[in-house]
Formats: sequence, C-alpha cells, structure tokens
Amino acid sequence: MTRKKSSVDMTQGSISNNIFRFALPIFVSSVFQNLYNSVDSIVVGRFVGKIALAAVNSCADISMLLTGFFTGLSTGAGVLFSRYFGGKRYDDLHKALHTTLAASIIFAIVLAVAGIAASPLILDMIDCPADVYLEAETYLRIYLIGILFTALYNVGSGVLRAVGDSKSPFYYLITSSLINIVLDLVFVIYFNMGTLGVAFATIIAQFVSVVLVAVKMIRTDDVYKLVIDDLKIDFEMLKEIVRFGIPAALQASVFAVSNLFVQKYINYFGSDALAGIGTAKKIDKFIGLTSQAIGLSMSTFVSQNIGANNKQRAFEGIKVANILGFVAWILIATPVYIFAREIVMIFTTDENAIAYGVAMIRTMAPFYYFMTLNQVYSNAVRGFGYSLMVMILSIIGIVVTKQVYLALMMHYLPMPFHVYISYPIGWVCSAILVYLYYFFKIKRDNI
Repeated sequence: MTRKKSSVDMTQGSISNNIFRFALPIFVSSVFQNLYNSVDSIVVGRFVGKIALAAVNSCADISMLLTGFFTGLSTGAGVLFSRYFGGKRYDDLHKALHTTLAASIIFAIVLAVAGIAASPLILDMIDCPADVYLEAETYLRIYLIGILFTALYNVGSGVLRAVGDSKSPFYYLITSSLINIVLDLVFVIYFNMGTLGVAFATIIAQFVSVVLVAVKMIRTDDVYKLVIDDLKIDFEMLKEIVRFGIPAALQASVFAVSNLFVQKYINYFGSDALAGIGTAKKIDKFIGLTSQAIGLSMSTFVSQNIGANNKQRAFEGIKVANILGFVAWILIATPVYIFAREIVMIFTTDENAIAYGVAMIRTMAPFYYFMTLNQVYSNAVRGFGYSLMVMILSIIGIVVTKQVYLALMMHYLPMPFHVYISYPIGWVCSAILVYLYYFFKIKRDNI
C-alpha cells in the first residue's frame, strides 16, 4: 500500500504553515460539530421555551459521557496512526485502522444500550429538576441511539487527521450540520415535535456524516483505504491501540463524569441557572475550539515527526503552537467578553437565564489561554508516547482540583460564582502539571 497526495506529510516543509493549515480545518469543522447541540438549544430556546432549553442543556454532559469516550479513543489511537504514517509503516496503519473501527462498533452498541437503559438513573443522580425531567429523558434516549454514528465518525475522521487530511472531515461536518439545522427548524416549527424533533434531527445528521466518511475511505486508493472484509480485531494490534487510545478515552469519560457532578451543583440553583449556565457552557465549547484544534494538530505533528525520528522538529512545532494559541486567545476571548450578553441572547431571551450566562462567560474568558497551554502540552506529551501520564495528570489537574474546590465552597458558601471559576481553576492546574512533566521528563532529557 502506498501513500497518495490526499495525505499530508508533516515531517517536511514549513512548521508554522503545517500547523496552521492543519489546525484551521479542524477548528472550522469543530465549530460545525458543536452546532449539533447548540442549534438544538437555540431552536428549542427560541421556539419552544425555557423548560425545553433547560432539558436539552441538562443532557449535554450526560451525552458527552459516551461520545467523549470515542472522541478520546480516536485522539489517542490517532497518535498510533500518525506514527505508522510518519514511519512509512502503511501495512500497520491499515491493520490499526480496521481493528479500531471493529472494536468501536462493538463498544458503541454496548454503551448505547446501557446508556438508554440507565437514562432515568443518570438523571436522578444529577438531581434533574422535576419540571424538565420528562423532556430531558426523551431527548437523551433518542440522542443516544446515534452513539454508533458518533463513534464511527470520530474514528474515521481521526484516521484522516492522522495522515494529514483535516479538510475532508471539515467538508463532511459542514454538510451534516446544515442538514441538522434544517431538520431542527422543520421538526420543531412545522411539526411541533419539541425536544423530540431536535433529537431526531441530530441523529439523522450524524448518520450522514458517517456515510460521507465511509464513502471517502472506501473509494480512496490511499493508505487509509477502508476494506469492509478486513474489519476484524487483530488482538496484538488492539494492545497497541489500547495503550495509546484507552487512556485518552477514559480521560474524556472521566471529564464527563466530573461534569455530571458539576451539573448537580448547577441544578441546585433551579431551571433559570440550568438554562443560563448550560448556554454559557455551549458558548465555552465554541471558544475552546481553537485550543482543541491547535492541540489536535500537535498530536499529529509530534507523532509523525517522532515516527520519522525527528524530535527537534517536534519541539519547534510546540513553540509555534503556543504562539498561535496566544494570538487566538486575544482575538477570540476579547470580543466574547465584551459582547457576552448579545451572544447569550442568541440562545434565550429570558432575563434570568441571560444573567447567569453572561456572568459565567465573563468569569472564564480571561483564563482561556491556559486551556490552550493545557491542550498543546497534553497532546504533545501524548504524541511522544505518554498517553497514560497525560490522563493521570489531566484528571488530577482538571477533575480532582475542580471537585475538591466545589465540594468545599458549595458546602460553606453556595453561589454560582464557584461553578464559574471552577473551570479555569482546572485548566490552570492541569496546564502546570502537564508542562512540568513535559519539561522535566521529555524536553530536558532530549536537549
């Protein structure tokens, strides 16, 4: 199997151009990917009401408990894919791709069934307010039907990014997101389906994105070609995928579980807070997409160059990524802080919900560069092969620190501000821990 022009070798050429041209499509495609839930919230918030908006928002972290697993799996496994690609080990790349897809199908079916069955238990665990409970349960169960599509898309797009193709996932997400927007409006406005309609619109759009990725991989003659007959688990290869992918998958899942406990604190303040803070969290995801895109570019860039035995180029790439992240923080966080109210009003016109949303955004915005630093160094360290350590340090920095802070402050002085500031506290602590590990364990030993 040979490499074609559709894949991009990041071991050669301008470092800054490689990173920027790779990160930009990831950023834009991530914007459209986040439009799935955000458009759901906008449509129900505008055309159904605050209760429906609260119901959709209450399910965001729950759905991420499962979708986050596959996002993490594709990110971690992508390190292995990139190494094989950078090292010109195309037969191993082929075997790793098909093993990951086969395993993901099995995991997705099991997790979807478990999630649908456990939906009432999970909503009870986070103390979902009674006035939004029924709509939240309906939305969540239908949304989880599409977990298989989410899993397959994440793995497929992860493979494309690993070989340097970040443009194709971008085009596919634009298409599926536009379909989601149209179906949201049709199902809610014309058929009055409420939260049921936006849930169905989402899984239909997710299915389209999977079909597009599958067709791309089946039709290509490049090194990432999907051969249906080769979809089977190679257990020796699975061990390598688990070593790289499972820590990232578990990390994402633990983050989601942590956010469920944060959701419980939010629910303490009622449906106004649930609608407003939930809206701020969706906006926060959009702001954080630059950090995520730059981080994912680091994972591929470092992994390919390690596969090509070019550590110095990997170190140079990390410096460039930090500069890009700083510029992005200034350009994005500043207008978001200034126009926070106008942005929140896109989702809801309820004044109480708006007040919660604006307060949270303006508390977090000054700290977004720490999110970028955390993403850059976490993905760089993962690219060097220390995925398990990234998981441990990130969980300590983001999850443990956040939960300890909230447990103490919400016990003695319960107020929404502590929920707002808990997120930046996690970013700062995690960024410091991962950087220290990177400097003392990796960079100092290779200078």
